[in-house]
Amino acid sequence: MSTTERPRILVVGGGYVGLYAARRILKKMRYGEATVTVVDPRSYMTYQPFLPEAAAGSISPRHVVVPLRRVLPKAEVLTGRVTTIDQDRKVATIAPLVGEAYELPFDYLVVALGAVSRTFPIPGLAEQGIGMKGIEESIGLRNHVLEQLDKADSTTDEEIRRKALTFVFIGGGFAGAETIGEVEDMARDAAKYYKNVSREDMRFILVDAADKILPEVGPKLGQYGKEHLEGRGVEIYLSTSMESCVDGHVVLKNGLEVDSNTIVWTAGVKPNPALARYGLPLGPRGHVDTAATLQVQGTDYIWAAGDNAQVPDMAARKAGVENAWCPPNAQHALRQAKVLGDNVVSGMRGFPQKEYSHANKGAVAGLGLHKGVAMIVMGKMKIKLKGRLAWYMHRGYHGMAMPTWNRKIRIFADWTLGMFLKREVVSLGAIESPREEFYEAAKPAPVAAASKVEEKAKAS
Repeated sequence: MSTTERPRILVVGGGYVGLYAARRILKKMRYGEATVTVVDPRSYMTYQPFLPEAAAGSISPRHVVVPLRRVLPKAEVLTGRVTTIDQDRKVATIAPLVGEAYELPFDYLVVALGAVSRTFPIPGLAEQGIGMKGIEESIGLRNHVLEQLDKADSTTDEEIRRKALTFVFIGGGFAGAETIGEVEDMARDAAKYYKNVSREDMRFILVDAADKILPEVGPKLGQYGKEHLEGRGVEIYLSTSMESCVDGHVVLKNGLEVDSNTIVWTAGVKPNPALARYGLPLGPRGHVDTAATLQVQGTDYIWAAGDNAQVPDMAARKAGVENAWCPPNAQHALRQAKVLGDNVVSGMRGFPQKEYSHANKGAVAGLGLHKGVAMIVMGKMKIKLKGRLAWYMHRGYHGMAMPTWNRKIRIFADWTLGMFLKREVVSLGAIESPREEFYEAAKPAPVAAASKVEEKAKAS
């Protein structure tokens, strides 16, 4: 690690906000003006809106992530975690992946830890649940679903088949609706290659505690999304929740009980719990409390944005909505990161800070191949789209929002090839334990019982 007398800008988190803020700072900064250090447990940023398509095999998983060191060549990238922050001394404690923890001084701090899955103490959830916050979970879900089809195709036990072919998704927001739509699409395609499995044998269940799904696109499009999924055979249970899922036995509050090997949890997110150890002012739900300038309340050298920040929605407040806060989505994260980067450089130079204000431009959601919903806001006019056109809007928006032209081109190339080639339905479940086969081949063979008897006879 380099040592320097230049001021250090420490960016905690290499997600969407961390990556874009660091790029913006490096772009606006004069040569040698400061050192930018990014700390994250992973050496890459994951574009989360594409996780459902990665799970369905529409996009290569490697194209959904952006390597931090490649995109930020002028920054220090440390793979580890910031465990504590001493604001009085302006020192952060870094816990690397290996080795002892050490202290790192800083002059300016950007908090961009993002969010983690919001879970509840439901019996069996920790052991049985599958999240959808990272590319690892997306790949794991794809392999897992295809493995369930393999199991069902290779057994005559009806109980095993039924449990393998029942897929339960908890949460009907963007993540839940998009994931079940994409996975159902993939399973329907994959079933064509199995002699003993058909789509009619599968059971897809979507559960949400609210009285509607896809609230982000409005009630009418949410209702369309619900009817569309139900038309594809998805059972949707609203105003209910999961009470337990011990050993895959799912019990819903409405009385429904099913056995399933696949329980996908997408019931919202919460700020990273590590924030509680940083000594920052937090809002009622655990977000870092920031001003409209993205500066943390009560400080002039700390900024925060994205899913871990409580940012005032100035556009909504100007329109008369009191106590409005920016929702946690990519639309706000991208724009907040740019304003944050500019403000860090302005703060370093002693210039005034700029307030963040962005009017909602709408929302798009994909529900599988050629299927989607979209609400586009243009001033006071709202354009509502559904079906194939909405799906094109979904892909176009997120394709262009993907960081770097390298990844944009790879994503669009995947989609273009998908128009002419069939979807891959190969399960690579063994990738999760790649050494298992070698270990079985290399471990000492057990001595046969007959050989032991012969050895005893010779000894006597």
